Amino acid sequence: MSGKRASSAKQASPRPRRRKAAEPGVRSPPSAIELEPIRPQELAITLLGAYVRPDPRPVWSGGIVQLLEEFGFSTSAARATLSRLVDRGYLRRIHNGRLVSYKITKHCEEVLIEGEQRIFSLGTNNVWDGSWTVVWHSIPERSRRRRARFGIRLRFLGFGSVQDGTWISPHNRERDVAVVAEELGVSNHVGVLIGRPAANLQIGQVIQRSWDLPALSERYRRFVDAFEPYRGGSGLELSDHDAFLVRTSLVHAFRQFPFLDPDLPDELMRGSDSRHAAVATFHDVYEQLGAPAQRYFERTAVKGPTPEQHGR
Repeated sequence: MSGKRASSAKQASPRPRRRKAAEPGVRSPPSAIELEPIRPQELAITLLGAYVRPDPRPVWSGGIVQLLEEFGFSTSAARATLSRLVDRGYLRRIHNGRLVSYKITKHCEEVLIEGEQRIFSLGTNNVWDGSWTVVWHSIPERSRRRRARFGIRLRFLGFGSVQDGTWISPHNRERDVAVVAEELGVSNHVGVLIGRPAANLQIGQVIQRSWDLPALSERYRRFVDAFEPYRGGSGLELSDHDAFLVRTSLVHAFRQFPFLDPDLPDELMRGSDSRHAAVATFHDVYEQLGAPAQRYFERTAVKGPTPEQHGR
């Protein structure tokens, strides 16, 4: 995407399945699809990061398919998703007769760890030394796929695009950029500069061109509206199944923010209050619903099929 990094990018999303009504007095779990349009591969990676990566064991293919179906994806779309993750080097198939399981690869684990570090540190670092990182590149057109991947990785690190081929971040990201450039094989086309803006530079105008902070603040507000009611004792009223739906939706919605939020210090961030509220809500609900959500995931995808399901 180019221009302001607004949150309005459209993605085709399936129609969520109709869920049974919640019991009186119990809030119905939000749908990840209603809150944030998603693709099945993105949701599968959310599942791997939230429920598999901490204890990487094989998971039953039919169970993962069932969990993706919980969010409205068809069986065929769910199975195609698993195949694509194998092709991308994220999963490895394990055959045991007719039973097919998957295990995350070393590459997948590294990607998930990198994602966890960015997601769980977002909005929690209150110390800023004033450093900015400027990255420019001249990755040739014949390598446009690597150029696109480089841009995606920079955006996940909190960089904003000032103009084509030039990116900025309000942090010292020299090491991170070097790692990404080396992984993608584009180091010879990338330059990095660490410094501070001149005192008379209108840095606010640069920030406005690079990130759409009003749209980001609104997304944070909607996130809080959706999940704040599950903080405290309210989350304890949920069944394991509904706790899984809420926690998975929570993680999936929040993991979009690193692509949009440069983690500006409060003095430069319009709408910092909404970010603080969203970060606090994320950490509280994630922790509170961890045990019941993990129980449901284990029963569905780790313990394996029942005799009736064994052929799936």
